[in-house]
Amino acid sequence: QVQLVESGGGLVQAGGSLRLSCAASGRTFSTYYMAWFRQAPGKERDIVAQLNWRGGSTYYADSVKGRFTISRDNAKNTVYLQMNSLKPEDTATYYCAAKTIPALSNYNYWGQGTQVTVSS
Repeated sequence: QVQLVESGGGLVQAGGSLRLSCAASGRTFSTYYMAWFRQAPGKERDIVAQLNWRGGSTYYADSVKGRFTISRDNAKNTVYLQMNSLKPEDTATYYCAAKTIPALSNYNYWGQGTQVTVSS
């Protein structure tokens, strides 16, 4: 069992920055991947960034590439999402996710989400 708690969401004007945090607890030794997803009202949930917890490799969606950075603090079992040059289209609920079984198609643990609102 892995528990995920997100923090750092809020309201920011276009062009501003936010840093989201996701603290993992429980059986954290079994984590292979962690990722950030986002979902706007009436829209599907899409992956934003992914981190291989053990190897450190990263993946970014085209829509955020060059603006967002995913990083980790191994000692704190925490993953971060630094969001710069925010746009109104980035407005969504952001979810932290963990995958403990590499062969799974979908992530099997999720946080409750944190709201990010970008005003124009």
